[in-house]
Amino acid sequence: MKYICLGYMDPKKWETMSERERNAMIDECFAYDDVLRKKGHFVGGEALQSARNATTLRWTNGKVLMYADKRTEAIKGALDETSRRRAVQ
Repeated sequence: MKYICLGYMDPKKWETMSERERNAMIDECFAYDDVLRKKGHFVGGEALQSARNATTLRWTNGKVLMYADKRTEAIKGALDETSRRRAVQ
């Protein structure tokens, strides 16, 4: 079984942090990525856009349901990747 780990930072908190605090937090995240990588548990990482731009995709009855106002390139990529992975399974 594989898992996805999602890190979330409240944008309002981020805005109140100094540049030094932001850099320290990012360095800590990257250090943890390195620990996971060394143990063979890290597959990849990707920065996401703000939650304000989020789209929900749900796999239901063999199809992907998308809850979004428009179909962006990122959404198209996510749908294509989901289809590719389902075909492999």
